Amino acid sequence: MADKKLTEEINKRRTFAIISHPDAGKTTLTEKFLLFGGAINTAGSVKGKANSKYAVSDWMDIEKERGISVTSSVLQFNYDGYCINILDTPGHQDFSEDTYRTLMAADSAVMVIDASKGVEAQTIKLFKVCVMRHIPIFTFINKMDRDARDTFELLDDIETVLGIKTCPMNWPIGSGKEFKGVYDRRTKKLSTFEAISTGGAKKALETEYHIEDEGFKELCGEYLYKQFEEEIELVEGAMDEIDVEAVRKGELSPVFFGSALNTFGIDMFLNYFLEMTTPPLGRESDQGVIDPIEDEFSAFVFKIQANMNKAHRDRIAFMRICSGRFDANKDIYHVRSGRKMKLSQPQQLMAKDRKIVEEAYAGDVIGVFDPDLFSIGDTITLGKKFNYEAIPTFAPEHFCRLVQLNTMKRKQFVKGVTEIAEEGAIQIFQEFTAGMSEIIVGVVGVLQFDVLKYRLENEYGCEVRLEPIPYSFIRWVKDPSTDVTKLKRVNDVKKVKDMKGNPLLLFNSEWAIRNVLENNEGLELVDFRKN
Repeated sequence: MADKKLTEEINKRRTFAIISHPDAGKTTLTEKFLLFGGAINTAGSVKGKANSKYAVSDWMDIEKERGISVTSSVLQFNYDGYCINILDTPGHQDFSEDTYRTLMAADSAVMVIDASKGVEAQTIKLFKVCVMRHIPIFTFINKMDRDARDTFELLDDIETVLGIKTCPMNWPIGSGKEFKGVYDRRTKKLSTFEAISTGGAKKALETEYHIEDEGFKELCGEYLYKQFEEEIELVEGAMDEIDVEAVRKGELSPVFFGSALNTFGIDMFLNYFLEMTTPPLGRESDQGVIDPIEDEFSAFVFKIQANMNKAHRDRIAFMRICSGRFDANKDIYHVRSGRKMKLSQPQQLMAKDRKIVEEAYAGDVIGVFDPDLFSIGDTITLGKKFNYEAIPTFAPEHFCRLVQLNTMKRKQFVKGVTEIAEEGAIQIFQEFTAGMSEIIVGVVGVLQFDVLKYRLENEYGCEVRLEPIPYSFIRWVKDPSTDVTKLKRVNDVKKVKDMKGNPLLLFNSEWAIRNVLENNEGLELVDFRKN
């Protein structure tokens, strides 16, 4: 039986990923969560004046320069007796590979939608990953203080485009300059607010009213109040009460309206979120479901990041603890290598800031120093030996030849390319019959090429040139023992291998893929592999 403290600590853990299309306000919302939990004193502004603070969760130099998130970050804070781990993900689709892996470490997801735009392309992609994992999805419709689409249209958009039922937990009163506040459907109370300056007061000044209160009617004006009355009548008549079980199965998304910039509607969201989500649940492994409380410590690596601290040139492996209690003094077992070891410099992270920890619990994310041992998807255990389900690597869609301009720095160049590839941000391939003489880089989105060049030059001191190559598709050969040198009709196909020696084929068209399959009986090609 698990001890009482272990059970209590795990039961108060909540771990969620925050996802959105770029510019929906995800980073602002993340910072306001931290503000509420007392983890920071002042919210930063991603796209403010030159002297404004950059976002807490954006720690890379390139992120500060461009005002976009290019890598996921881990943030932890305490709120109302709970210990909350936020996995903040890049919104830009060119960095979706990082987001896919991060979602593997989350127990639920918060989807941020811009009230003026509704569901956007990247939201659809990320939502599908959540559905694949059956994780609960909570929706925060942001920027209600700007002109917004019709509220019913926004809900219909989520249901139609994403294919998930919605249940509004609160209801907005107006939008844009007419946005007065929100109505809590359960308590039947209205909260109105006064706009605040960015990064100033902790939250907007709120006033609470009953729906029949004359002061509220006066605040709204006759037209807005009448519109609100009609909408609430429709909502209450057409929509059921929240079904928490359906939420937990990922079949129903609770929807909240607010303004992250004005820190309005966020405490209401957090309170409902904590009420409806569960502590960490059991996870599938090749030995069955691992119980977070009953089983001993176990974790898996979902992210590796080099050079978070330039002064130390370190490399951090991010681990999601899935069961038990982590004790820094105990030896753990690295399943893939079969090695026993102590996890070096275990730390909890607030973006790039760290705090060395002696213990952590199921649901937490810790970073540990990586002595070039860990790979994405690795399982770490204390007791029985098993592997958690593999993390998929998707086929890249853009390819370049990477050329080193200063051959005297060959060692730094190979180290830089290898380390960045091991993080999963890029994939590198070599000629099937050669070594590192020619390096081909594959990425999901072209902005990753800019990040690669920037990091090689700024972190490793290597000047490089990226040369486009005429291929658009790559497929892994399902049976890695296949001799690709004996395949037929592959004149326009490039034969390469990945970092683990697995054979792949590069094609210039979908027709070329079909042609090779038709002329090589029994050959199977796949567009993703599991680490």
